[in-house]
Amino acid sequence: MDLSNFFDLFWYGLNVYAYLVLWKKRIQPYFVLLTQSLPSLIVSLIGLVVAGVLMDEYQHWDVFLRTPELFILLPILLNLKGNLEMILASRFSTSANMGDLDYGPVRRSLVIGNLALLQVQALLAGAVAGFASFALGLITRPNSVISYYECIYMTSSSMVSASFSSAVLGVFMCALILICRRFHVNPDNIACPLASATGDIVTLILLAGCAVVLQGHMDSLLSTFVFLAMFAMVPLFGYIVWTNKHLKDLLFVGWTPIVCAMVISSFAGVVLEQYVEKYKGVALLTPVLIGVAGNLGSIYASRISTCLHQDTHENYAAVEWVLFLMNIPVQIVFLIIIWGFDMGQLDYNFWFFLTYLVVSLICIGKWMTLGFWKMGYDPDNYTIPYLTATIDVLGTVLLVITFSLLTSSGANNMSNPGTNMTEP
Repeated sequence: MDLSNFFDLFWYGLNVYAYLVLWKKRIQPYFVLLTQSLPSLIVSLIGLVVAGVLMDEYQHWDVFLRTPELFILLPILLNLKGNLEMILASRFSTSANMGDLDYGPVRRSLVIGNLALLQVQALLAGAVAGFASFALGLITRPNSVISYYECIYMTSSSMVSASFSSAVLGVFMCALILICRRFHVNPDNIACPLASATGDIVTLILLAGCAVVLQGHMDSLLSTFVFLAMFAMVPLFGYIVWTNKHLKDLLFVGWTPIVCAMVISSFAGVVLEQYVEKYKGVALLTPVLIGVAGNLGSIYASRISTCLHQDTHENYAAVEWVLFLMNIPVQIVFLIIIWGFDMGQLDYNFWFFLTYLVVSLICIGKWMTLGFWKMGYDPDNYTIPYLTATIDVLGTVLLVITFSLLTSSGANNMSNPGTNMTEP
């Protein structure tokens, strides 16, 4: 080999090495997104299945049979609580990525302030959920007798479970995000799915426990005393937030999307109630479909919000494809779970719908986040409630439409035996 050929080969090798280094640098952020998000999504999927099993078990409990309004309370409270916890996760993740948690005094102030703010929001949201579920119960059962004791029982049970679950989940999420910051893990990739998974389970367990304890004293003033004690804590935690310079402005903002999300999600409940007995698998697939889509969308929205606060660029198309591909192993785990426990069967014709829905909702998360930022609103406080509410409605409606099309086309009979089939 002469000297010129040697230099040509050496130069070619340098170019290949430089290309590989550049390629590795470009794909590394998305590989990190994949390795960090996938385990949390699988854990959240298991949590969604466990929550579904708990809800299925509760329908046979005497406390739920005697007070059917508790079934109305469950989705309303879970939606409100889920929004609050994911908002906290998104907001605290942004603070972590901006370096605000690297300084001891600021870190302590943010942790205490966020936990106090979460308590204010949880107590008020619990009260709203309790009153709303009692009112909806009167509407659906017009012949029922209006009872002060039942109303205050529903409200106090909701407030206690919301407050205690927020305390548990708030401490858990703050600790998780601080640990992520310590070990250089991006909390945007894992915080929202874990908040969603653990929040549903903890809230369900606490609500059932509170309902059992308080129902034994339904006709006494115990529920009233509990309600007054819970309500008295609102100004206490509100004062803590008001004196916190980092979170003072959040005390009176962000309520509109939370309440609007509750109203929007109620339409999903109406659709689900109409078709849950008409099509087999709707009750099983709906929480997982909505939950997985919501978790993927919340990861994307949280990442974009952090980039907007940091004034950095996000490759939206690449992130969308990574999250799109992550849906496949997550759904495989779901199939294994439902097959292993004989909980139902998902037809292969349904895969296209699942993946399409997730991608469409990820795009909604992107445009929602950018839109709120352009309008001057902090996406951490506004995007997730509207995103989850949109997912609830779109997921439920499209699921019913898909089942109807599969049945009417003869691709697969999704109807329950003995039901009269009509188009939705």
